[in-house]
Amino acid sequence: MHAALALARRALGRSWPNPAVGCVLVREGRVVGRGWTQPGGRPHAETEALRRASAGARGASAYVTLEPCSHYGRTPPCADALIAAGIARAVIAMKDPDPRVSGEGLARLRGAGIPVALGLGEREAGEINAGFFLRIREKRPLITLKLAMTLDGQIATRTGESRWITGEAARARAHLLRAQHDAVMVGSGTVLADDPLLNVRLPGLERHSPLRIVLDGRMRLPLTSTLVASARQMPTWLVTLEGGERHRRRAYEDSGVEVVEVAASEAGVIDLKPMLQLLAEKGLTRILAEGGAQLAAALLREHLVDRLAIFRSASLIGGDGLPAAAGFGLDRLAEQPLFQPQETIWLGSDRLETYIRAH
Repeated sequence: MHAALALARRALGRSWPNPAVGCVLVREGRVVGRGWTQPGGRPHAETEALRRASAGARGASAYVTLEPCSHYGRTPPCADALIAAGIARAVIAMKDPDPRVSGEGLARLRGAGIPVALGLGEREAGEINAGFFLRIREKRPLITLKLAMTLDGQIATRTGESRWITGEAARARAHLLRAQHDAVMVGSGTVLADDPLLNVRLPGLERHSPLRIVLDGRMRLPLTSTLVASARQMPTWLVTLEGGERHRRRAYEDSGVEVVEVAASEAGVIDLKPMLQLLAEKGLTRILAEGGAQLAAALLREHLVDRLAIFRSASLIGGDGLPAAAGFGLDRLAEQPLFQPQETIWLGSDRLETYIRAH
């Protein structure tokens, strides 16, 4: 099961709109097949493992990180494929909360006379697919807010200089975070200030660059920006308010940018909750929010941050620097977003602190 969980993690950021699943087939103490969800969500992990095992799957034990699907989509049900392959036993980490499955896959296996053990590795499997489950239950993707800051919580000097707050090892780890998410999201202010590319620049993982999303209610994104110039090579969405200037929209679309229109809030800005619901409807399960301070504040104010990834340098800027999050109108401590520490990793002289939202 540990091996199956590791395979599932390979699919993170690449399997949406489907969950990231791993499958290992073992017969007589030897691995005869293994698979993980392929880019775009298909083929599924079980199908891949069965393909690699071929006739060796008969009589094998299948270790799967999520309940095999039982419904017909673009491919036949994985539960039926496992039965047809003649597996002798199934060890499944957790039940699938998707109402199209939700116990039916387990029932099919058991109905075919295959013993099923449920629950081994459930916690790890649940964390891997926390975004998929959130999309099923709350109709929105999981949001990880990534911040690179000093010891005193600043992300730039008073003049706006921010390159580089952290060192090379921390920046490489941030690129790995991008590769593990379906999309990376920034506000238009960050694009105007930094003109980022928002891709993955790690050797061997260049093809794992996520979808790029810019929140830009007034369509300020320059047509000459790096994001627009590279939109035909790397998928890019511009999220803006309904009723924007048509010629401007057409110019973005002609450059390869997909324009997504959303409703305005009472304050006349992008309403984050219905926007995230729309992104979930389009299949996204995991979004990495990278900046800037206004976007961080807006997400925190609406209690929409599920994970924090804080890269903290061993340095100080002082109170006249730019804070990691702009003000978001907090009056009472009881209203503050709360998080539980998950892990701390040293990256040279910097450290990565990860937190999970406290429920």
